[in-house]
Amino acid sequence: MLGLESAPSKGNTMALPLMPKATAVWLVDNTTLNFDQIAEFTGMHELEVQAIADEEVAIGIVGVDPTQNGQLTAEEIKRAEDKASYRLKLSKSDIPRPKARSKGARYTPVSKRQERPDAIAWLIKHHPELADSQVSRLLGTTKPTINSIRDRTHWNIQNIKPQNPVTLGLCNEQELQKALALALRKAQKAGIVLPKTAVDTEEQPVQDVVETSPPAPEVTAENLFRPSTPES
Repeated sequence: MLGLESAPSKGNTMALPLMPKATAVWLVDNTTLNFDQIAEFTGMHELEVQAIADEEVAIGIVGVDPTQNGQLTAEEIKRAEDKASYRLKLSKSDIPRPKARSKGARYTPVSKRQERPDAIAWLIKHHPELADSQVSRLLGTTKPTINSIRDRTHWNIQNIKPQNPVTLGLCNEQELQKALALALRKAQKAGIVLPKTAVDTEEQPVQDVVETSPPAPEVTAENLFRPSTPES
């Protein structure tokens, strides 16, 4: 389900709204429209809309209200909510539509690219539960590069030192935590027991043992006047 690509439903030839996925997120969260209606309007696959509702995809995407940018009216949404077979109609808008742009890897500044292998090595070491696709999205790298670092065939493997990508500025803490949370949910659903990471298995420092002397005998009349015996 997670690997679904956005695909228009059969027979959908009408124009699509701006930011279809963000619009779908808003419609899922704020309306009672069924998945088929939302998929038809946004040009997405019905199963992908269901995955949004299940919080399996589009995590972190802020929903866009189509009524605020004039692409839908509240009356149109209400009409569709009252009739499950009704198909939403996009309102005419004077907003210029952006030019299509091909999808690509996340851009990483040139000054940071030399640090990317260190970040990949850190994620492989400390968070093996992350899928290669997640590491690729987080760091803007490719799966062959990830694999070459994992199996130590990378051309510069001798100089790679694992470093936290957040510290290096290649991603932020929120992005990393969302990726980890998604990986954990997927593992739980699949019944996979995640291995302990290097951080989890670090030995805890052993507390110093403080030697204490035995308590002094209680002072009584009996042992106070008892003659001392020479030590052997």
